[in-house]
Amino acid sequence: MSKSIVEQRDKCLGKELKRTVLVVAGPTASGKSALALTVAEKFGGMVINADSVQVYRELKILSNRPTREQEARAPHRLFGNLSATEVCSAAHWRTLALAEISAAHEAGHVPVVTGGTGLYLKALIEGLSPMPDIPLDLRRALKRRLVVEGSTVLHKELYRYDPIVAVRIQPRDSQRVLRALEVFQATGCSITKFQKHFKAAPPPGLHFAIILFQPPRDQLYAMCDSRLVSMVEAGVVEEIRRLRSVGLDPDLPIMKALGVTEFGAHIDGHRSMQEALSDAQRSTRRYAKRQTTWFKNQNIADFYINTQYSESINEKIFSFIRQKMLTITE
Repeated sequence: MSKSIVEQRDKCLGKELKRTVLVVAGPTASGKSALALTVAEKFGGMVINADSVQVYRELKILSNRPTREQEARAPHRLFGNLSATEVCSAAHWRTLALAEISAAHEAGHVPVVTGGTGLYLKALIEGLSPMPDIPLDLRRALKRRLVVEGSTVLHKELYRYDPIVAVRIQPRDSQRVLRALEVFQATGCSITKFQKHFKAAPPPGLHFAIILFQPPRDQLYAMCDSRLVSMVEAGVVEEIRRLRSVGLDPDLPIMKALGVTEFGAHIDGHRSMQEALSDAQRSTRRYAKRQTTWFKNQNIADFYINTQYSESINEKIFSFIRQKMLTITE
C-alpha cells in the first residue's frame, strides 16, 4: 500500500482511525518468519523483529536471522541492531519497536511485527507499567553483588522479601531478579503491587491484528530438531566459539541464548558434537513447549494457524489481513 493511498484513507476515515500493526507470533520453528516476509511482500510491509536473540548481531546463525536475500525482498528492522554487550529489556525493545512502527506508517508501509518473545509482544500490545526511579548507588551495589555472589544468591534474597514474585522468576534470570530487588529495596513495595497500582496502557493510535501459529507438537519438535542440524552445518559452533572468545559477562542475555551453553560444552571438550547437538535440540523443544503454553494462556490472537506455515494457507491469511486493514476502530 503506497504512502499516498494510506494518507487518503486516513483523511477519508478521520483522525480517530487507528493504524494497523500486523503481528505474526508463535513458537520457534513454527514458520512465522516465512509468513511475515510473505505478508510484507504482499502488502508493502516492513518486517520488525520481536525476538530477543535476533536483536544481537553476533549470533546470526544460532538465532536464525533473515538472510541477505530475504532482507532484500522487504525492509527489515531491529535484526542484529545491538551488540552482545548490551541488555535489551522489554521496555527498551518496545521503545525501538514503536519508533519503527511509526516510521513504517509514515513511509506508507504496513508494520509486520514477528517473533516468539512473548514478553516483548505483551509489552508492545498491552503496554508496560511505569517503574520507579532507582537510585544509581543502589543499582550499582546490586550489580556488584550479582558479579560477586551470582544470581542464585540474589534470588534467595528476593524470595525472603517477596516470595510471590520470586517463584515466578528463574534463579538464572539475573536481569529480572535484579529488577525485582531494585524495586523492593527502593520502594519497600513488591514489583507486582507496583505494576497493579500503576496500570499499563496500550499505545494510542494503533490497532493490532494478531496471527498466531499453534502447530501440532510433533511437527514443531521435528522442525526444531532439523533446524539445529542445519545450524551445525552452517557453522554455528564457530559462531559460538567467536562469541565466547570475547570474554563477555556470563550473565548477559546473549550468553543465555539457547545453544550457547550446549555447544559451549562441546567447545570446552566436555561433550561430543552429537551429544551437544542432542542437548541443544532438547533445550529448544522445551523452549518451544513453554512458548506454546504461554501464547495459549494469553488468548490474544485474532487468527490461529494450527499447522506449520506453507504457501497453501496464504489466501486465507491474506483475506483476514485485508479485512482487518479495512476495519475502522474508533
